[in-house]
Amino acid sequence: MVEELDYSAADIQILEGLEGVRRRPSMYIGDTGKRGLHHLIYEVTDNSIDEAMAGFCKNIEIILKPDGSVSVRDDGRGIPTEIHKATGKSALEIVTTVLHAGGKFEKKAYQVSGGLHGVGISVVNALSEWMEAEIHRGGKTYFQRYSRGIPEKSVGITGDTEYRGTIIRFKPDQSIFQTLEFDYDYLSERLRELAFLNKGVRILLRDERTDEPKETEFFYEGGLSQFVEYLNRAKNRLHQPFVFEKESSGVSMEYAVQYTDAYSGNVYSFVNNIKTIEGGTHVTGFKSALTRSINDYIKNEKISKRKAGGDDVLEGLTAVISIKIADPQFEGQTKTKLGNSDVKGIVDSLVYESLKTYFGENPNIAKTIIQKVLSAIEAREAAQKAKEVIRRKTVFETSILPGKLADCSEIDPQKTELFIVEGDSAGGSCKQGRDRKFQAILPLRGKILNVEKAPIHKVFKSDTIKSTILSLGCGVGDDFDINKIRYHKVIIATDADVDGSHIRTLLLTLFYRYFKQIIEAGYLYVAQPPLYKIKKGKTEKYAYNDAQLKEVIAELGDPVSIQRYKGLGEMNPEQLWTTTMDPETRTLKKVTIEDAMQADELFTILMGSDVGPRREFIEKYAAQVKNLDV
Repeated sequence: MVEELDYSAADIQILEGLEGVRRRPSMYIGDTGKRGLHHLIYEVTDNSIDEAMAGFCKNIEIILKPDGSVSVRDDGRGIPTEIHKATGKSALEIVTTVLHAGGKFEKKAYQVSGGLHGVGISVVNALSEWMEAEIHRGGKTYFQRYSRGIPEKSVGITGDTEYRGTIIRFKPDQSIFQTLEFDYDYLSERLRELAFLNKGVRILLRDERTDEPKETEFFYEGGLSQFVEYLNRAKNRLHQPFVFEKESSGVSMEYAVQYTDAYSGNVYSFVNNIKTIEGGTHVTGFKSALTRSINDYIKNEKISKRKAGGDDVLEGLTAVISIKIADPQFEGQTKTKLGNSDVKGIVDSLVYESLKTYFGENPNIAKTIIQKVLSAIEAREAAQKAKEVIRRKTVFETSILPGKLADCSEIDPQKTELFIVEGDSAGGSCKQGRDRKFQAILPLRGKILNVEKAPIHKVFKSDTIKSTILSLGCGVGDDFDINKIRYHKVIIATDADVDGSHIRTLLLTLFYRYFKQIIEAGYLYVAQPPLYKIKKGKTEKYAYNDAQLKEVIAELGDPVSIQRYKGLGEMNPEQLWTTTMDPETRTLKKVTIEDAMQADELFTILMGSDVGPRREFIEKYAAQVKNLDV
């Protein structure tokens, strides 16, 4: 008989105050890496934005300090400092030290807000080495300082003031976070987004960590109209953006629409300023109304007998939807998908009626959009024929894989890898160097299509793309099924030179536009082949960049012989296995989508047809290039 372990009330542990946050920080901020670190600033800033949505704040200032701390200041009403009757403590202390305490549960102080759970500033306090709250309210300045979430003293009055608002200063705790380095550009993207979503609110980001401080001001009186123009600045736009602000049944909605000549489309959605990256009922309602209004116009104006589908009306579309509701129900802890069932019908009705009126009053713009949609329908029909060929091969000829594919013997996708390489030379070396049991090799021949500039029917006629689709085995478009993928590691392995970088970008663009689910599932990787082999006597070492080359030379000492690899084909099979293919010694980088909006913009700039934005991008980041092959 198994002896029972002694288990009693004494074994039940209660974590006092904010200790639970410090023990399990990822439950509250996602992770303790870069994203979680920056989330601290977003939590404090969101409180200021809530004041702006309530109509009491016009200016927000974020300053990155040399000691690693951050200051966030606003000109809102200031956090209340009066004594909280139920606890006998200042309301400020309650808000900063108690989870689920705030003014956003009842609707008296805030009709709508992004911070709904009352954990924001208290979580920041818990995860900071120190935090200070300075409140300017009612002509007095109130102050309290905290050490890892614990107040050092009670809230006190430090003087008189003519200013109104809140200043929060904090320094992230190095014992909690993996990194303490705030990224100025990373912060800029979110703050710019907030400024677009809250027109008339001025947000200033200042970096004082260098000898020459820099700052950026985000202020957009045009709101979503300017947001769409910003997103499309690297694209050829077909008309000026049009914007609508509507309200019904407790839902306040603003949306902006602009079509471009691009072959992809994006709908970016927000609820109470929270980015809903997985969409939700508001996005479903918008797409439904857009499709219905366009089909009605085509029919009523007798333009065509064709009927547009959801994908047809999205081609070339850039839309931003921002709704504000009192009680949003998000699916999951990360607030990425709206679940309120009644919102779909409300948004559908608001969008349909506004578009119907707009198309009637602006026939030239309506016909421009319709022409774009009709061309999308034609391309889809042509693509359908090309996909049918792929589908037949995939479904009825499963034993027939692309001739160039050197498959592996293992059939369990969780154990297999597919290396996608460019050219027969690299393919030959990889085939000889691989482990045939679990590693498959697909060499791509000929020019790899830039899908950013190609209509969908040309994409599916490309031999290299057809080979990729057949090798992956999970289909494409409506037929895509991630559960049918044949490899759980799809590895892009290109040469380490500039040509290899270009091919890698083309392949990443292909996966982002047509196989995004593979990226989201965590199956796409980029191999890191070495750039140099350094040899001294019988000792051989590899360097993956110029910095590592200097380190190895310094370690081995002069003289050494250096071989610079221009391609995978220059390595013999043993070297290729050791440096690039052996799971024990290789370096792989997993491809993730940190931010879909930034990813879309970057692919458009790098691979699109407009030269101007690409030139600006190169000029801006040229000084940061570490390895340039000319």
